[in-house]
Amino acid sequence: MTANTTNSPVRAVPEVVRRASADAGQSGLSSEVRFRIAPEEPVFAGHYPDFPIFPGVCVVECAHRAALATAPGDGAIALRALESARFIGPVFPGDVLTVRADWKAADGGWTYTATAATERGTSAKVRLGFRTEVTP
Repeated sequence: MTANTTNSPVRAVPEVVRRASADAGQSGLSSEVRFRIAPEEPVFAGHYPDFPIFPGVCVVECAHRAALATAPGDGAIALRALESARFIGPVFPGDVLTVRADWKAADGGWTYTATAATERGTSAKVRLGFRTEVTP
């Protein structure tokens, strides 16, 4: 499943490095997606003039879109909840934002625990809950 960017404030395209797959020696599933945060992102306009910072809600959106792009199975999932978000460091124009995540089966869906980071270190930790969509 590809992430729908139609209603997203983020224009960066998800670059899937690894779909939800089991890492050697681990019991869970993990995934990795990169986003190249261009200086032309519309959200930079007005978000701290003369010192643009990628808004935290857009980092959460990148985590959400990374999940949609890498979901286990057939990828038929829908966001149930933003369970937590902790912002640690800034994301600036020109950064590459890498979202690494662990997937754990949960009642009727998945828990997605992600760390978003730039080359300077961790930017945010986000936990999302997804429900599995049943297709007719």
